[in-house]
This record gives sequence, structure tokens and C-alpha cells, in this order.
Amino acid sequence: MLERCTRGHVEGRVRAGLLEQGTVNLLAQAGVAERLSRESLTHAGFTLAVGERVHRIDLKALTGHGVTIYGQTEVTKDLVEARLSNGGQVHYEALDVAVQELGDRGARLTYRHDGASHEIECDFIAGCDGFHGVSRRSVPRQAMRTYERLYPFGWLGMLAEVPPVSKELIYSNHARGFALCSMRSATRSRYYVQCTPQDSIEDWSDQRFWGELRARLPREYAERLVTGPSIEKGIASIRSFVVEPMSFGRLFLVGDAAHIVPPAGAKGLNLAAADVRLLHQALVEFYSSGRRTLLDEYSSRALARVWRAMRFSWWLTQLTHKFSDEPFAHKLQLAELEYLVQSPAASLSLAENYVGAWRD
Repeated sequence: MLERCTRGHVEGRVRAGLLEQGTVNLLAQAGVAERLSRESLTHAGFTLAVGERVHRIDLKALTGHGVTIYGQTEVTKDLVEARLSNGGQVHYEALDVAVQELGDRGARLTYRHDGASHEIECDFIAGCDGFHGVSRRSVPRQAMRTYERLYPFGWLGMLAEVPPVSKELIYSNHARGFALCSMRSATRSRYYVQCTPQDSIEDWSDQRFWGELRARLPREYAERLVTGPSIEKGIASIRSFVVEPMSFGRLFLVGDAAHIVPPAGAKGLNLAAADVRLLHQALVEFYSSGRRTLLDEYSSRALARVWRAMRFSWWLTQLTHKFSDEPFAHKLQLAELEYLVQSPAASLSLAENYVGAWRD
């Protein structure tokens, strides 16, 4: 495994924290869920807020499944520890990684580590290096097609050592913009507010953030919000992005290297885990029998799930965020939210997509 950054940086990055049951099952099957089972939080539902009106989506009652709160940072730590304890090699601070060949007979990687140049002859390459990584950029442009949509806002996220304002997540549609109340534990909270793409961290003091978050929450939550100094703050641009296909000869794109979803649906980490599961199945088939059936089907099977998640994430973003000051658009949002609250079928559709309760 080649990683450009230091181990400390990788294990310190604050990322997603909501796991579908399928992801939890995958981690358990891989033997890395012991700490997760002890420290994670299980949520049976979440709250939608519109102004002062609140409505709880009961995921467990609607689908039989809930979701698990366990930070991606912690998942990474567990995976790295398991990899190293099993004798696997992880080269941190691997520089100038390049895909040199992607032929039918194999693939070749070069990189620099500890001041020396290295070369790896590979049967296959799993490109798990994110949106800005070298894997996708190693593929000729004419061999792939990209689909992208950029959104006219960003998310400002803040992590703080304070108890969550609610035991479950809160999605707030407010005239001032979207807000999300999440958590990493019973004592550590993760909050987000919609901001402009032009905003910078310097524009947002802790005091301003807490004031804006409180203003976007229903009164019952705003009054019990506990504030404190930020541990981490960051602004993320919001986009939808998919590349097709997700495999090119001996190279297989996994996770953000192949697709980015708006974070409202909490699908990014879970889609990456689903990709890993499919690729693992394909590699097991190949090395146990020599067949390439699942390797050849990897892209189509993965993309079917990706596009379902892309549709859901786009829809939930449309429903909860402020796109403009146009009254007509806001009225449509309110009508959609009202239908969602009143219709058991609409609530079930939301819940099924949210927990990932669909077939591959």
C-alpha cells in the first residue's frame, strides 16, 4: 500500500462518520470491528427540521435497519493496525507515485520512498487515492467519460469536544441556509452550516459559527446547544462526480477516485466500502479459480450502486439546501417536505435509501 502522507496525518484527518449496516458487516467480516462494536453509536432515526417544525424519520421502524456512528478516522486506524499486524506493507510518504504500465499481462508502479526509487510489478492496481490521486489521471482521457455537477455552496464543518445537541442527527432546512447536527461520540460533536464557495476559514470565528448554527435550528434545540472551542474546522466544496468505466485493464478505481457524492446523504465512505467488497470478491474468484467474470463485471456492478446513491444524495441536497432566494423554489421544497412527512411511502423511500437497504 502506497500513501503520500504521513501516518499521523492520515489517522488525524476528520472525515465521514455514518456507516450503513452493510459497511459494518463488511468490517466485521474483515475482523476489524472489535473497537467499533464497543465504541460506536447506533441511531434508529434522524430528524428533519423546517423552521420550528420537526419530524423524525424512524429508520428502524420503516426498514428494520438503523445506522452506525463511528468516525472514518477510527475506521482508518483499525484498518491500518490490522494491516500492519498481519505483516502487510504500508509505505507512508511515498512520493512521485506513477502508473507506468497497464497492459494485458500486468501493471507497473514506480515511486520514491526514503530517498530511493522503487518499482513494483503488479497483477492488479486498486486506485484508492481519491479525487486528486494519480490513478484516474493515469488513464487516457478518451478511455473514460466523466459526469459532474458543481453546487453553488459549500459546507463549513466544525468538530468540538461538546455533547451533541441531540441523540440523533438533525437536518435543518432554514431560510438562512442548511445546517446539520451530527456527532462522533457522546462527548464530541460534528456540526455543519451551508456557506458560500467564496468563504474562507478566516471568515468564520468559533463565535460566528455557533451563532449561525443556533440561528438555523428550531428553538428547542438552539436553547440547549452546548458550545466550546473548535478542535478542527474546514470548508468543503460540494459536487457530484462519476467516471465511467471504473476499470481500465489491470487498474480498478475505488471510492473517491471514481465518484464523489454530496455529503448530505452520507454515502461517500459507504460507496467506497461497497466498491472494496466487489473488488475483493472479484480478486478472490480470480486467484482461486483463474476466472475473470467478476473482474470484468466490477465496473458495471459498482456503477449501478453509485448512480442510485448519486440520485439520492442529489435529491436530499435539493430538498434541504438553499439554492437561491427564489420564492418559487422554496415553496417547492416546502411542498416536497410536506409530502415526505405525510406520506408513509415517501418516508419509506427516504429511509430505504438512507440506510442503504437495496440489493446490489
